[in-house]
Amino acid sequence: MTDEAVFPRNFLKAYPRAVRGEGCFIYTAEGQRYLDASGGAAVVTIGHGVAEVANAMAAQVARLAYVHSSQFQTAVAEKLAERILALAPREMHKNGRVYFTSGGSEATETALKLVRQYWIERGQPKRFRILSRLQSYHGSTLGALSVSGNVRRREPFAPMLSEWGHIPPCYCYRCPFGLKYPECNVDCADELDRALTRDGSKDVAAFIFEPVVGATLGAVSPPEGYVQRIAEICHRHGILLIADEIMSGMGRTGRPFAVEHWGVSPDLILVGKGIASGYAPLGAVIAAGNVVDALSHGSGTFLHGFTYNSHPVAAAAGNAVLDVIEREKLFARVEPAGAELCAALEPLKKFSVVGDIRGKGLLYGIEFIRDPKTREPFPADARIGARIQADALEAGVMTYPTQGCVDGERGDHLLIAPPFIITTQMIQMLANALEIAIADLEKSHLAALGGSSAHN
Repeated sequence: MTDEAVFPRNFLKAYPRAVRGEGCFIYTAEGQRYLDASGGAAVVTIGHGVAEVANAMAAQVARLAYVHSSQFQTAVAEKLAERILALAPREMHKNGRVYFTSGGSEATETALKLVRQYWIERGQPKRFRILSRLQSYHGSTLGALSVSGNVRRREPFAPMLSEWGHIPPCYCYRCPFGLKYPECNVDCADELDRALTRDGSKDVAAFIFEPVVGATLGAVSPPEGYVQRIAEICHRHGILLIADEIMSGMGRTGRPFAVEHWGVSPDLILVGKGIASGYAPLGAVIAAGNVVDALSHGSGTFLHGFTYNSHPVAAAAGNAVLDVIEREKLFARVEPAGAELCAALEPLKKFSVVGDIRGKGLLYGIEFIRDPKTREPFPADARIGARIQADALEAGVMTYPTQGCVDGERGDHLLIAPPFIITTQMIQMLANALEIAIADLEKSHLAALGGSSAHN
């Protein structure tokens, strides 16, 4: 058997062949064991190889594998929708609904079209623009990529993308306005107000943001007051607020959804990744009652759909994952495990190439820098994140590297997002692997500079 028939992510990279997953570990055909410290791409929450989930999916396959959502509804999807809605902020419960997709990008596409139809149903068809933030990422499909602000991922497809407007991110380590919190009074949030005032809001339908930015900034969490200000600005200008919780939701930051840290209830929440812990392709849009009512009391039909909406087997996986989370009280484990992870990563700050370690719950990022005084990043072609990933892999730990957090091209970081069942020993294994990998980077970097290892 060869991999020559599979279209890979990267033709220049050799991938180990995974054959089994158990708990926080993945085993390969070559006999290697890797700690899945990134949960794939912040997907795995309950761990790999949970037989209970596999059995629930198998039972659903035997009973009913597939129906089309334009023809049937199923009890398994209805049950999961009720449970997901119950996890959402309380203000979303009245008349709220859950629209199931096959993943996060589909959830974003669904939200964009739902927002557009909402305004048509409301008699305001001129509203179509969805504002977002620079350095954001909302999915790989063209609509989702249009609202994404990740320069590198957008660039090859720019002629195919809409440009509806982006505001600077909330990124305190590299404040785009050169300010410091709290003296800044979260001025970055007011940039949304300025954009709406400057360019007009009559054609703006919504603002989409990641409450805790995932892959493209590396677990950047906003300071107190930012999310509340954003919500207030949207409300004042009469536009909808979309919270992209595809990565930060389903308990990843210690709450069912990250917006709850700041007491905000959006009009739409995008869900993916952890909703089924990787056991099935599944995503969702949680729509608040005001959005649902516009369609249900209007045309009555949402002009949108996918072949695998509300797939019964995926829904069975989602329900089984929630059963494990509830029984094992895994949401409650996230904050203490996150605090332990933070403490284990803290010593890495001794290295001059480590600029920032940040995160919330079990979503952490480590940003690497070339110069601790200026915070200058490494050049993009140095591929520092990929180097750290490769070195950590040699120590048996899998992480998730990304580039471009500084300007879309430069700026390397690692994302750490392990399953919620990670133990103290595993956290130490992760920290030890990163220590070895970063120490090697530090040594070669300082040798090239001919300088000292003092971290200023």
